[in-house]
Amino acid sequence: MSAFSRLGEVVASPEGDVTYELDFGRDDLGIAYVAVRAKASLMLVCQRSLEPFALPVEVDARLGLIVEEREEAALPPGYEPLLLEEDGKLDPIATIEDELLLALPLVPVNPDHELPEEITGTEEDIPSDEPPDNPFAALRELMKK
Repeated sequence: MSAFSRLGEVVASPEGDVTYELDFGRDDLGIAYVAVRAKASLMLVCQRSLEPFALPVEVDARLGLIVEEREEAALPPGYEPLLLEEDGKLDPIATIEDELLLALPLVPVNPDHELPEEITGTEEDIPSDEPPDNPFAALRELMKK
């Protein structure tokens, strides 16, 4: 994963492997595309516990290759635009890294982490089925007098 410098800045540990596959082609409409498939187990910091955890990330995207931004409107549904360099070349490492970064959650939370009891409360803290006291009940009694 050392080839992905920007990804290395947002993960807890740059260790691990990324498996990927790039398929280039043209669809029935003649649209040039690259299909990006990548898998990685990334070490992130849980924002609840502040401890590292492994998050499996899987990417499966079809990117329509465009040279000018105005070509984006012509892409069919299901295609994400990928603006190529002026010389028409594509940087495969940057493309894979971009897709992995986009697949990361905005706020990483370990799904296996349970909140402490003082935060979640106990069964005694759960309100009963009785309706809560009406704060205006005392005012109603005063108005009756």
